[in-house]
Amino acid sequence: MTRKLLLILLPFWLLISCKKELPKIQPQTFFKEVITPDDIKTITPEEAKTYHKDLKRKYEYRTGTSGNYEYNYEVSGVNQEGDSVSGVINIKGKYGAGKIINKDKSSADIYVEWMDYGKLKGRDKKGNSYKLKVN
Repeated sequence: MTRKLLLILLPFWLLISCKKELPKIQPQTFFKEVITPDDIKTITPEEAKTYHKDLKRKYEYRTGTSGNYEYNYEVSGVNQEGDSVSGVINIKGKYGAGKIINKDKSSADIYVEWMDYGKLKGRDKKGNSYKLKVN
């Protein structure tokens, strides 16, 4: 009886022990998972290799490879009080971040999200909300 049980369990044990863990694919090093307001900066040498400017599109420039682009836009809009604001943001996918300038010439870090074609909503670290559009 023990011998039969051993013959049944041995192949099962061999199958389980032969599993190999698949290597994890590392993303490209110059892309961050989350875009922060500090990403509004000069282009790094690595990003310069994929820099693309297209005057027919609304974005100022983009960097990256197909399916992994990061876009830079000039935006304008209003804050929650209805005052005009303008600034520059970077977007990767649906979310991004940047810096905006208020009517009193003070700047604020802002996190944004696409709402519709050319329209974004944003929020700064103080909790103020913004309605923005791409220029």
